[in-house]
Amino acid sequence: MTTPNNNTQQQKNNNNHNNQRQVNPKNFVWFKDLKKGFIENEKIQANRLNTENKLDKEKKGWVRFTPLGGLDEIGGNCAVFETEDSAIIFDCGMSFPTEDMHGVDILIPDFTYLREIRHKIKALIITHGHEDHIGAVPYLFKEMQIPIYGTALPLAMIENKFNEHKMREYTSYFRAVKKRRPIKIGDFYIEWIHMTHSIIDASSIAIQTPAGTIIHTADFKIDHSPVDGYPADLQRLAYYGEKGVLALFSDSTNSYKPGYTPSESVVGPTFDRLFKESEGRVIMSTFSSNIHRVYQAIQHGIKYNRKICIIGRSMEKNLDVAMDLGYIKLPKDAFIDAHEIGRYPDNEILIVTTGSQGESMSALYRMAIDEHRHVKLKEGDQIILSAKAIPGNEPGVSELINYLMKKGAKVAYQDFSEIHVSGHAAQEEQKLMLRLVQPKYFLPVHGEYNHLVRHKKTAESVGISDRNCFIMQDGEQWEITRNRVRKVKNVKVGKIYIDNQINKEITDDIVVDRQKLANDGIVIIIAQIDSKNKKLIGRPKVTTYGLVSDKEDHAFAKEMEEVLLNYIKHAKPYVFEKNRVFENELRGVVRKHIFRNMKKYPTIVPTIFFQ
Repeated sequence: MTTPNNNTQQQKNNNNHNNQRQVNPKNFVWFKDLKKGFIENEKIQANRLNTENKLDKEKKGWVRFTPLGGLDEIGGNCAVFETEDSAIIFDCGMSFPTEDMHGVDILIPDFTYLREIRHKIKALIITHGHEDHIGAVPYLFKEMQIPIYGTALPLAMIENKFNEHKMREYTSYFRAVKKRRPIKIGDFYIEWIHMTHSIIDASSIAIQTPAGTIIHTADFKIDHSPVDGYPADLQRLAYYGEKGVLALFSDSTNSYKPGYTPSESVVGPTFDRLFKESEGRVIMSTFSSNIHRVYQAIQHGIKYNRKICIIGRSMEKNLDVAMDLGYIKLPKDAFIDAHEIGRYPDNEILIVTTGSQGESMSALYRMAIDEHRHVKLKEGDQIILSAKAIPGNEPGVSELINYLMKKGAKVAYQDFSEIHVSGHAAQEEQKLMLRLVQPKYFLPVHGEYNHLVRHKKTAESVGISDRNCFIMQDGEQWEITRNRVRKVKNVKVGKIYIDNQINKEITDDIVVDRQKLANDGIVIIIAQIDSKNKKLIGRPKVTTYGLVSDKEDHAFAKEMEEVLLNYIKHAKPYVFEKNRVFENELRGVVRKHIFRNMKKYPTIVPTIFFQ
């Protein structure tokens, strides 16, 4: 038997291997099928993400959007969508004053533009019941009455406001809507889409316009395990996204926050721990509109055999409305009135109240300074502040906490990361909204200017072109068509100051005067002048407030007397003919003198009597 040469066999093996390597897989049928499948899927993906192809080419109309509040600020949300013949107002909310707006309780939008287009306004659209979306409605209705469309809870909250303003008859303008059911209002078809937020029964809105479909998220977050079991209606948003959305207006409040906003339900375990460990009374404070937060606190109070006392008018009304409408179900016998608190041991009491923002008129603040009629704080009380300070309110909240601790109470505020959760979407939820809706144009809303810019960057990160993202400001009117978005003009906007104790407007000049008095003080000069002989009669009476200390009053009065004498000595003859002329000239002289010496511009009030 002949044995093959090993080298010859190896050469054959190498040749076979080289032949296999030289075979081109593109020549096989199976590879061509794979390539064809890949190409087809690429086309499907491109078509799925091409918003331009989804838009109705027959839509030739336009719609204009005018924000009257809510941009470059947190709160005060109010806007207008309009066509040639129709307009709808989108929410009508209030905002809070700054510290230098003395005596001002709330701010509402300037309604000048709404007066100009009153003839074509068809409705007020309400997305949810937070004050920054409905707080200005009574003031709007004092000027104009139009149908108000919204779901049950927001309308019930507006009804409470109308009652406070003695406007109950205007509830005849309420129009309760059903979600997922478009309603024709003027040139628009409008649909309410269920959305999760930090209040029950919030909605995003789909608006079918002559230019195309617009989605406005209003305030939102994506809560997959909400307290009431009703998650955001993502299916409906995706439905519109598949059909084609012209523009998306989306909440920017948390645009700097990465990741996801936690579910409202995560607060429950924190409440459970605090209730379990508390041996005295538990006093929980949050926003009166955060019904799910209140509901969770009450549930844990009942779990640990505590009687529930609700204190705070807005809190009581909102809870009553939510229970009466069936949003939440709680046993009536679990509740007691404030005057009954003393009948029970401390470890059997839960007080749910307002005042988490340190408001000076709130129930919790009055408890903290010993001015509440029924509740006196004491050592062993567990205070739970289940709310984050609104920007600008931090000093007030800090002051409140100091008062509470001085009473010996334990305060849980930021000790637990999940004692409060936001109601606004973080970046990943914002991305999800953008991906579901797939708009051609993106217009961020609800937030300060930097929030809008940051939200724009998030939109660009998921494929929205920079040229299709637009940063707006209050008062700018933007026109949207299928082919472009452009700013067309500016309208008058601003804030109206409101004294909420009497529900009336405070004019601008009053607020300016108060600011001036607070910053620079006032000088009052009363004097008698012998106009014939140009002489001062007696000593002038000089009174100051906010300018010099009490111990300096006498020296300052003497200084003003010398200024007055010098002025009389050098005054022109004509100033002695009329008191008002003399007073005006003297006012300027005194103001210059004080600024030269004190660098202040106080209000000067001279009163001169001629003899």
